[in-house]
Amino acid sequence: MAVLEQEQERGAASAGKASRRITPLGALYLGLFVLGLLAPWVAYPVFLMKILCFALFASAFNLLLGFVGLLSFGHAAFLATGAYITGFLLAEYPGLSPVLGIMAGTLGAVVLGTLFGALAIRRQGIYFAMVTLALAQMMFFFFVQAPFTHGEDGLHGVPRGELFGLFDLKNNHTLYYFVFAIFVAAFVLIRRVVHSPFGQVLKAIRENEPRAISLGYHTDAYKLVAFVLSAGLAGLAGLAGATKTLVFQLASLGDASWHMSGEVILMTLLGGVGTLLGPLVGSGLVIGLQHQLAQSALGDWVSVILGAIFVICVLSFRSGIVGECQRWLEKRKERDEV
Repeated sequence: MAVLEQEQERGAASAGKASRRITPLGALYLGLFVLGLLAPWVAYPVFLMKILCFALFASAFNLLLGFVGLLSFGHAAFLATGAYITGFLLAEYPGLSPVLGIMAGTLGAVVLGTLFGALAIRRQGIYFAMVTLALAQMMFFFFVQAPFTHGEDGLHGVPRGELFGLFDLKNNHTLYYFVFAIFVAAFVLIRRVVHSPFGQVLKAIRENEPRAISLGYHTDAYKLVAFVLSAGLAGLAGLAGATKTLVFQLASLGDASWHMSGEVILMTLLGGVGTLLGPLVGSGLVIGLQHQLAQSALGDWVSVILGAIFVICVLSFRSGIVGECQRWLEKRKERDEV
């Protein structure tokens, strides 16, 4: 009996050690985290921050499209709301903490997302997409007319301020690590949402909504919560806009245009819909190409070239870059097991 207990203890100890081993995915996340820490000493910090801001925006959009199956053409409204509210508060009240300004911008996107979601989730498919586009265009014309946005001129010279009165955010490296911390926290939060029971219900709604309804789930309520999460705090579209304003010290109508909504769709589809790392890869690819092409003789053809790349990738990589990599690894694992 004592020998059996000892064997059980050894088995439990070995199982505990195995559970503490770093998985390949965990090693990938750790490697990306270390790369993010070292990146501003190798590349231009403002360029890296632009990628992180748009990766944040694309992750918010991906939460809605990739895990609920709802295509929104109006996510630029939440980006612009976060940007304008944060920019206005920091410009009008120079002593205001940038953290409070970002929180206010994010909260504004949450409120707007709740209103939009309550109207839009009553429809499905293309009708849902058209409703979100119409609502976003209403917000665009509101931003054109509203006095606090300065219309077509936008908000310029938004002060970055100091973080907790200790860190000067006018320093690009300091601001980078602040933006990087926001992105990491957002990524962890989104990953937790996706792998939670709530996230599993969202996937069930995406795959077969009538089936989810038959199981007793109030799907409209789940879709509304997902829409709000995507628009505001957890999905971080509003936070992306607020952070982007702090980085570039600018909030403009470009953040609210339908072109911005189309751009985030492009980033998400290129990287991989329904994957956690897809928005980061997609935003890095799009922003990197825009930066390189703008400095070349092909600067006037940026949109055309990006469109051609998008068509090629959609035809060749139906699941996006990250999605195709995941499929290849799964097939390889199945062959190894056989």
